Amino acid sequence: MTLFLGALLAAGALLCLSPWLWPPGAPKSTTPRRGHLARLVAEAGIGALTPRAVLTGMIAAALAAAAAAWLISGLPVLALLAGLAAGSAPIGYLRGRRLRLRRLRRQLWPDVCDLLIASIRVGLSLPDAVGALEDSAPAMLRPAFAVFAHDVRATGRFETSLDRLKDTLADPIGDRIIETLRMARQVGGTELTGVLRALAASVRADAALRGEVEARQSWIRGAAVLGAVAPWVILGLLVMRPEGAEAYGTPEGVLVICLGAAVSTVAFRVMVRIGRLPEPRRWFG
Repeated sequence: MTLFLGALLAAGALLCLSPWLWPPGAPKSTTPRRGHLARLVAEAGIGALTPRAVLTGMIAAALAAAAAAWLISGLPVLALLAGLAAGSAPIGYLRGRRLRLRRLRRQLWPDVCDLLIASIRVGLSLPDAVGALEDSAPAMLRPAFAVFAHDVRATGRFETSLDRLKDTLADPIGDRIIETLRMARQVGGTELTGVLRALAASVRADAALRGEVEARQSWIRGAAVLGAVAPWVILGLLVMRPEGAEAYGTPEGVLVICLGAAVSTVAFRVMVRIGRLPEPRRWFG
């Protein structure tokens, strides 16, 4: 009976404190939102890849790496670390592909702005000017504008087609251009060509500055990769010998491996952060 009364009192106290312990969250939006992984896949330019396929690949890579490390070394801690590293490799690949794609597209957006300005000056409407990029835009961007032109011809809805174009491109500079076109379509005005010209000049200057800085700081990322990989290559060679595997199989050896993994991860992240330039965010994505 005493235990029952104590549990009842604890439940009542917990209910009284629940408004402060678990405050009500914000109401959920009725519009569907894309998950972080789906957004990363779209920004990496792999439209045919689904988040489920990425997760499956992560699990398969983790299991394969863990099994290989277990067969080579026989140490559970190394198998676990190898599985974690291999499981995160697809995410690292997608992020690297996203950065490379944005770097390549950054050189092309000023030309897109110039083509839009030329089309608007000859009297084309905004849907026709954007649809004309299907044939005149740089080759990397033509498929996205081809989908836009097909959507406009099929539905006649300019803004809906712009939304799909924005999802296809998944680029922060592209978002700015598309929202500029949307605003010009909605409110009108004669300053669209001036805004596009200023945006093109800004993107050109930013691309030139980023190229120079990235060329000078590329050694930082190379040093980070070398400093993070070299100790683990040496460790792999050591544990392939029976005496090495026996030494690192002790509790002290496991502690050394875990501390080394933590230090390597923190040092790699710090070095990459030092050598990385801030990337523009998709505020309109």
